[in-house]
Amino acid sequence: MTVKWEKIEANVGVLEVEVGQDKVATALDQAFKKVVKRVNLPGFRKGKVPRKIFEARFGVESLYQDALDVLLPEAYSSAVVEAQLEPVDRPQIDIVQMEAGKPLVFKATVTVKPEVDLGVYKGITYTDKDFVLTEERIAEELEKIRKGHAELQVVEDGTVEAGDLVVMDFKGYVDGEAFEGGEAENYQLEIGSNTFVPGFEDQLIGAKAGESREVIVTFPADYHVKSLAGKEAKFDVLVHDVKRKVLPELDDEFAKDISEFETFEEFKADVVKKLEHDLAHEHEHYVQDAVVEAVVAQASAEIPEVMFEQEIDSEIKEFESRLSSQGIPLDAYQEFTGTTMEELREQFREEAQKRVKTSLVLDAVARAENIQVTEDEVSAELQKFAESTGLEIGRVVQLLQSRDPGLMGLRAQILSRKTVEFLVEHSVRA
Repeated sequence: MTVKWEKIEANVGVLEVEVGQDKVATALDQAFKKVVKRVNLPGFRKGKVPRKIFEARFGVESLYQDALDVLLPEAYSSAVVEAQLEPVDRPQIDIVQMEAGKPLVFKATVTVKPEVDLGVYKGITYTDKDFVLTEERIAEELEKIRKGHAELQVVEDGTVEAGDLVVMDFKGYVDGEAFEGGEAENYQLEIGSNTFVPGFEDQLIGAKAGESREVIVTFPADYHVKSLAGKEAKFDVLVHDVKRKVLPELDDEFAKDISEFETFEEFKADVVKKLEHDLAHEHEHYVQDAVVEAVVAQASAEIPEVMFEQEIDSEIKEFESRLSSQGIPLDAYQEFTGTTMEELREQFREEAQKRVKTSLVLDAVARAENIQVTEDEVSAELQKFAESTGLEIGRVVQLLQSRDPGLMGLRAQILSRKTVEFLVEHSVRA
């Protein structure tokens, strides 16, 4: 097999490949064995027509497409490896020559991964900031834990206050017509959570259990449901129950009830330790993001549009999966929000462009510095995953291999992490 590569644009070239006639003959044999099974000719059992008679009747050309199906995938893959290319999209294949007794010649127009001009990437200066654990943050965390263990008590005689949970039925109308998604029964709403249209929750303050109220609000101009944006709506609300959170005291008994500690001071010390650990990680990620962002800003590359489109495809797939986990089909989300697929793709474009360029730059740095992933590092990562999931390593490997991008994806993650660590090690704090 002979291979020639000629660039015709920044990231596009033509791969001309010639495959020997012996391989063409073998592929034609395979094609015949496949096709003849479907052939019926008088005087012959199905699948038993001799090759010469088949070709005389149908022509050897009738085997070409099946032979190409055999030849092209392997020939193209081998040619890509020989030419040391990294395609980022499916090639456009043009057959130049396909005849029995002659070599196969085809041209593949290929879009390849762009070359990156890294610029300066070592010694990058970044502006650090302090990540200090304050008493305020400690107090907020303790209050969050406290609220997480609050008990709900039904308010028998009182009225709705901020922070209460209201169990209600509601039905909304715009221009006198009920609208989709504006009705629910026994819905539980925390007053002050700001999860409803602005003004809705405030108008329930002072209501009693069993009371009906009329709530009038105006949807924001940028409301995600376009048909409701800027519209005034009336809601008929029936309050069933009012529940109030009763917070526990932060004392030794509380510590004993929710932890293995005997005193509240011991419990608090553990909370502080965990917050300090979290803060250290926040600082680490902040530095990494600052350094990588600076390195990416220094680099330049002519990135093929197809790479952005593929990344958008991936992000939409992730988004669809998140919606599905909430029981919301993507088409239902689009209908509800009035968003077309083109608009949805545009929402993901900026982030996709950033992610693609960052990935290309990190890959270029790894190559420039010969950063590699060892088998021990892969094994350690698999072990860590096995311990966190309670699965055996063999099962973890099996699961990874059954999913795209599998072990290659794991290696890519490790390589990316090592490259970021390298850049941080070779950066300078301002």
